[in-house]
Amino acid sequence: MAELTVYYESRVVGTIEVHAEGPSFTYAPQWLSMRGAFPLSLLMPLSPRRVSPRLFLPWAANLLPESTQLRAIGLQLGAAPEDVIGILAELGRDTAGALSIGKPGSTSTADWRPVPNAKALEKILEELPSKPFLVGEDGVSMSLAGVQTKLGVAIDDKGRICVPINGAPSTWILKPDSERLFGGVQNEALCLALAKRLGLNAPEVTTGKAGKRTYLMVRRYDRVEQAGRWRRLHQEDFCQALGKPPSAKYESNQTGIPGPTLAEMFAVTRNAMQAPDVVNLLDYVIFNVIACNTDAHAKNYSLMISGKGFRLAPIYDVMCGLAWEHVTRNMAQKIAGKNRGEHLKRRHWLRFAADVGLNGSRLVARVEALAKATLTETRNATADVAAMPAGAHPLMQQVTEAIEGRARALLSGLADTEAAEGELPNAPSKRSKGRKPPGAKAARTG
Repeated sequence: MAELTVYYESRVVGTIEVHAEGPSFTYAPQWLSMRGAFPLSLLMPLSPRRVSPRLFLPWAANLLPESTQLRAIGLQLGAAPEDVIGILAELGRDTAGALSIGKPGSTSTADWRPVPNAKALEKILEELPSKPFLVGEDGVSMSLAGVQTKLGVAIDDKGRICVPINGAPSTWILKPDSERLFGGVQNEALCLALAKRLGLNAPEVTTGKAGKRTYLMVRRYDRVEQAGRWRRLHQEDFCQALGKPPSAKYESNQTGIPGPTLAEMFAVTRNAMQAPDVVNLLDYVIFNVIACNTDAHAKNYSLMISGKGFRLAPIYDVMCGLAWEHVTRNMAQKIAGKNRGEHLKRRHWLRFAADVGLNGSRLVARVEALAKATLTETRNATADVAAMPAGAHPLMQQVTEAIEGRARALLSGLADTEAAEGELPNAPSKRSKGRKPPGAKAARTG
């Protein structure tokens, strides 16, 4: 039976044990007795009882990248993509959240390796698709979940981008441009800048250039500086909180495992967090509709975990899918049975309010307020992004127009007080067929 220790910085949190039936987890007695100790997950409360593979494996799998990135890592490490624990043993010293797997994590900046110049950074970005997270580089051991190519980095006191090694914490996430998502750097920067302008809890973002490449920088909200040390804050995404594997992150999928619904996510938020978190989650959902972010699946919402309890994490990974013809128009999660944002009328928002246990008139008022604020602030957010180091991009006009167009469509839909047959507020809503526009391939952004 193989064993792997899980740490919070230098403290032992527990042990992963790999059995024939899969990996399980057990909290260390000293962790259970420690003041300020926090659980790994909402589904794994602090207890001396062993966490079964049925609960632990989906949670652990959500720490890993997905799709082609995971396959590339497997090739580099000589491990099967399905070997979740084997890969985490190699890459798990700096994960999403607070935990380090296999070896202790550091809080020091001494092991930040500066990237010497723009040319060196450009080379790193060029190699990332075949070498995710610089896997195989001496001392580099990090894992970030998701489909998009990205890299955990830090910025030192001289303003240099650094690669953390030997378990040092990353403090920013760098996302390079992509041929598949032309203008994606400015797209995501604009959406998150707009979210912040609307008063949502959104991370700081900026952009940069390295030779012919551009990139987005997103400040990690699960890292905080204290007296010159970078401390890790724990988090998990809603797939982890609901016990779903990453392959089931979409509400509609072909895995045989139902994906998380918004109703389930609101129930978790209401039961485990405070009332302001329910309001914030509602704002995130509405904003994702306004921003035409069709990839707002359960892994793109998270909760923060501490010894004091749970709270909703900031909004992240928002991109306007309507700006690209090849990206699906169907939302990752349905609202009142509808999977197309442009189809949402007042009656659908009222039905959604009933589905998630919220006051209908207040929810409708919030949709109206955010849509009107969007029409006021989108051009300002566009200017914010144009002033960032990577500058403007031709796609930004399409993003701006798509977001403003969606805000107007939602306001028009709210004015539609006539309920269609079979779609009265208290009746089950009809299912949207969500047809793709001509030539669309129903891709996802990440």
